[in-house]
Amino acid sequence: MGQVRRRIRQGALALLAGSLSWTLATAAPPRPQQPQPPASPAHPQSVPVGAGEVDINSASAQQLNALPGFGPAYTRRVIAGRPYHSKNQLVTRGVIPQAEYDRIRGLIAAHRRAQ
Repeated sequence: MGQVRRRIRQGALALLAGSLSWTLATAAPPRPQQPQPPASPAHPQSVPVGAGEVDINSASAQQLNALPGFGPAYTRRVIAGRPYHSKNQLVTRGVIPQAEYDRIRGLIAAHRRAQ
């Protein structure tokens, strides 16, 4: 019985090795990675660290959507609740949960417009 198991194991290993070599031989070579262009200030795709804070009173929907964890629902709620006197009003008014605020508080500001 030991010889039968050994032959089955050898056959399985040979099949696996053949399959692996065929896969490697037919696989496309990896494409070189292209460097990503920096985000243009005219078209903000994301909020880079150190790029300044996003003003929740005047930011566009696209700028708010670029905040980590933000999507269309939070963006609509932030815009509908304007104006804000301070950024923590996002939590006190129930616009976003505390955990979400903790994630973005260093990226946002609530600037008041001159009267």
